[in-house]
Amino acid sequence: MWCARAGRLRTPRYAGGMETLFAVLHVVSAVFIVGPMAILPMTAMRAVRAGDPRQVETLAKSTNLLSLLSLLVVLFGFGLMGMADPKFHLGITTPWILWSIILYVVALALTLFLVVPTMRRAAESLREGTASRYPQLAAGSGVASLLLLVVVILMVWKP
Repeated sequence: MWCARAGRLRTPRYAGGMETLFAVLHVVSAVFIVGPMAILPMTAMRAVRAGDPRQVETLAKSTNLLSLLSLLVVLFGFGLMGMADPKFHLGITTPWILWSIILYVVALALTLFLVVPTMRRAAESLREGTASRYPQLAAGSGVASLLLLVVVILMVWKP
């Protein structure tokens, strides 16, 4: 839209509003979805130590659901990236964005294919009175949480 007073092109008002909306959705979904996705396995480890298979199973279901919902964070991030000012050259090949995506995918895969199944097996083991699988749960959830921490650092630092 041309602004006669300023003598230059002006972005429509709604474009800035949509960018702000996507930024808010991206950050809020990261806090309220990815945060619990990283913390619930730690709570499950406490439930494993306490010998509560029902709570471990519930936490496995919740972690699985939140892990899948965390894809919304990526969706809002791509939406935000698509609305970014072209002068910033933000794209999927921007190093900090690319590394954030790679590390997030690895953390998501670890959570979905290692942590959640280990939580389910731990609940079953507690019911049967066999080994608790605590070390596998601690290792998998710890690595996934560290990867998510690096993603947050990259998102803030933007090297």
